[in-house]
Amino acid sequence: MNKTQLIDAVAADAGLTKVDARKAIDAFVKTTGEQLKQGEKIALVGFGTFSVSERPAREGRNPQTGAKIKIAKKKIVKFKAGSELNDEVQ
Repeated sequence: MNKTQLIDAVAADAGLTKVDARKAIDAFVKTTGEQLKQGEKIALVGFGTFSVSERPAREGRNPQTGAKIKIAKKKIVKFKAGSELNDEVQ
């Protein structure tokens, strides 16, 4: 499912116009990104939890040459599914 299909499904399920559904989804994505950037955790009971984790700097290898390279530390987004979402999938 891509973003357009998600917008169509949300609009149909919630009785919204596609324009309103797009605005809602865009606002959710924007707000989630802003909060995660500030280091906040987002917990949606039943759906899941979004959080930020930091990968430490490490040494790796260039797969083409085999030369050692330094990989910088970086922040990554993690998602842990909630129980209702897990039950829905199974």
